[in-house]
Amino acid sequence: MKKILITGALGQIGTELTEYLREQYGNDNVIASNRSKHGDDSFFEAGPFELLNVLDAKGLAEVCRKYGINHIIHLAAILSANAEKNPQTAYDINMNGTYNVLEVARELGIAVFTPSSIAAFGANTPADNTPQDTIQRPSTMYGVTKVAGELLCDYYFKKYGVDTRGVRFPGIISYAALPGGGTTDYAVHIYYEALKNKKYASYIGAGTYMDMMYMPDALKAVHDLMEANPDKLLHRNAFNVTAMSFEPEMLAAEIRKHIPEFILTYDVDPVRQAIADSWPNSLDDSAARAEWGWNPQYDLASMTKDMLEKLAIKLNIKE
Repeated sequence: MKKILITGALGQIGTELTEYLREQYGNDNVIASNRSKHGDDSFFEAGPFELLNVLDAKGLAEVCRKYGINHIIHLAAILSANAEKNPQTAYDINMNGTYNVLEVARELGIAVFTPSSIAAFGANTPADNTPQDTIQRPSTMYGVTKVAGELLCDYYFKKYGVDTRGVRFPGIISYAALPGGGTTDYAVHIYYEALKNKKYASYIGAGTYMDMMYMPDALKAVHDLMEANPDKLLHRNAFNVTAMSFEPEMLAAEIRKHIPEFILTYDVDPVRQAIADSWPNSLDDSAARAEWGWNPQYDLASMTKDMLEKLAIKLNIKE
């Protein structure tokens, strides 16, 4: 039986991944952790929770021993836009946190899942249908830490036999939890504003394509890669995964099918726009499909319909 520790469990992905994996493996077998405690009490009542800072290697090892952990899903990180505001802190948490996780995993024989990101690519990377294996020269601190994290996980697998796995996530869209300071966050905020105010000013400019994924597919990707046959994994720590690629006008057009009066305007943030411009327009995820059966279930139309329905209930708004 898997005994899973999730770091950064109160982030956008972590809150939903904790619930999803508890449905798969049982509440007591999935231990959520975060450096601070906040949010809905029901989350903490549903299963084990530990206050844990990933910079505290000793505390991390103690938690792993306490619960007999054999898998760590390492989500604790400072995301792209926030990382540019404080790159020194982002380096410390993203790099030293990952190093601590891998060292504890090496010492205790624990498997590790660590997500990378489309931020691992840069302006010199082929922008369309970006290959699985290609040049990676990111221009952000977040991207630098993600490339280094991919390489570090590869090193621990080859040098020490640590079972490391990961995907390069695109932007993740969810109705359940707000995002945490990433460049693709506009694609979540737009749904909230469409329902509440029937208008949204995008900080990402028209025509800026980025890969995206609906949260149910992201959760399934983590689970499926964790359960994949290791003998078939050639890339392990940096699988391209995607479900759709769109720019703001395409998203607005899909929303107007449900809210015809919705208006999209622009108030471009030069910092986040520069980050977005350095990222791919679309990814080639054929390696993930071939090596562990990756197959997303949602496209832009089905995601938008579900997002608006679920958010309307959450916000108590009648469309």
